[in-house]
Amino acid sequence: MTREVNEDVRFRVMRAVEQNPNVSQRELSDQLGVSLGIINYCLHGLVEKGHIKIRNFRASPNKLRYAYVLTPAGIAERVSLTKRFLKRRMAEYDALQAEIEALQEELGEPDRGA
Repeated sequence: MTREVNEDVRFRVMRAVEQNPNVSQRELSDQLGVSLGIINYCLHGLVEKGHIKIRNFRASPNKLRYAYVLTPAGIAERVSLTKRFLKRRMAEYDALQAEIEALQEELGEPDRGA
């Protein structure tokens, strides 16, 4: 996995966990379109780095169910990942916009102010 893809997965996992701490690994896999193995690997890495704590979900009759909680270090990392994610997406947007304009020029179509 490239560094950018790895960062994107970590960002998306951390964001999803922050929004729903009781989400299961399978639900994360389905939501993010990433394999269950990658989700498991990512979560273990985040736990190892101290960015996420895993707690048993007491209200669940299934005692194997966990809640994932971002630590203060995890929140700081998620903010950092968010900034880098946004920067990459904006660069992709700019490149796509330039490509669209070039194709419109090739076709002699007026710029519609996309």
